Parts: sequence; C-alpha cells; structure tokens
Amino acid sequence: MLGPPCLLWFLVVTFLVPRGQPLTPQDFEEEEEDETETAWPPLSAAPCDYDHCRHLQVPCKELQRAGPAACLCPGLSSPAQPPDPPRMGEVRIVAEEGRAVVHWCAPSSPVLLYWLLLWDGSEAAQKGPPLNATVRRAELKGLKPGGVYVICVVAANEAGASPVPEAGGEGRKVADIRPFGPCSRLVVPPNPHTLVHAAIGVGMALALVSCAALVWHFCLRDRWGCPRRATARASGAL
Repeated sequence: MLGPPCLLWFLVVTFLVPRGQPLTPQDFEEEEEDETETAWPPLSAAPCDYDHCRHLQVPCKELQRAGPAACLCPGLSSPAQPPDPPRMGEVRIVAEEGRAVVHWCAPSSPVLLYWLLLWDGSEAAQKGPPLNATVRRAELKGLKPGGVYVICVVAANEAGASPVPEAGGEGRKVADIRPFGPCSRLVVPPNPHTLVHAAIGVGMALALVSCAALVWHFCLRDRWGCPRRATARASGAL
C-alpha cells in the first residue's frame, strides 16, 4: 500500500500535468500551408540587353556570361541550317563623295560573318570583304553620280549562306526587292557640283546666243543689208 508521499505525488502527476494529444491530419495540413506561405517565389530571368540592329552588338551568349545573373537570349534557329536573310535597314547616300552607308539587322539565326553584294548593271555582282558577326553597318565607295545599284547583305555560318533573290541563274539583277528583305535599290543623285557646272555652262551658252543676236541686229544687219529693206527701196524706185 502506497504511503502518503507517494499518493500525493501520484495525484499531482495525474491531475495537474496535461496529457499530450495525438496530431490529427488537419494539423499536418495547417503546418504545410504555413510552410508554403513563407516560401519565396522563384525569380524570373530578364531578357538580355541585345538588339538585332545595333552596330557592334556583343553576342548574347557573352552577355549571359558577363552579367551578374543569367539573362534570356532571343530564340535562334538551328546552327545546322543556313541563316535566314538579314533585314536591310537605312541606306544613307553621300552623292558628293560617291559613297553610301548601309545598315542592316541580324536574323534570328547563328551567324559567323556577313558580306555585301553590289550590282551595278553588269552580269556579275561585286562581293565585299567579310565582316564579323557583330557588324551591322558598312560603307560603299566608288559610286557613280546618277548611277542605279542594287545592294544585298548576306549572312553565313558553317552550314551555308542566306539566300539572295536573284533573277534567273545569271545574277544580273535582283528580281524581287521586298520591304524588310535583304536587298535594296540605290539611286545615286547627280553630284551637286556637276549640276552647278552644267547650269553655268547653259547660262554662258544662252548669254553668247543673246549677244550674237544683238550684234546682228544693231551692227551686221545695216552693214550687210536686210532683204526686207532692200525690197522696200526697189519698190519705191519703181
């Protein structure tokens, strides 16, 4: 039989100490909801600072490696296929110097280099030097005042070169020049200095003709005689 101290300790443990309650499935769901609310959402990557038309544009893969965080590059076609045609942009002609500055935009394809093709009315196109993949602007020199040219930009990679809409198989001229395509038509205006010289020449010629007419009217006409005046004198004598 338990003594008084033991009996007192038994009563304290039984009635004063709270008993643990088993966890229910609802308690687990509440704990999972709390963990879900405190979790941080994943950060979405921002697009890279890449412009298809920017001259000396750093490749997007290099931008991804150089940035503090990975950025998103624009989608590209497969490197096993030739590039899509670039898009011809602004063409600025400097007629006084016989040159033009050509600007284009890169295609959504892997590109290793560019080059320009120039038709000046001859059978074969003139091919410019190769340009690296960062270039979006090139200069043409030796254009003739008043000349008409067709210029195309070509992109190339290890799989081949972008197509150029040529007429037939001879390449004499471009058959189809569409907006936002790789080709453009150049019409070089006449040199302003040439126009000034031509205007001066025409003015001098008109001045000489006018002077000759005045000299004939006031000097040579009386000296050599005029058919009308001679006829009038003959009729008066009769």
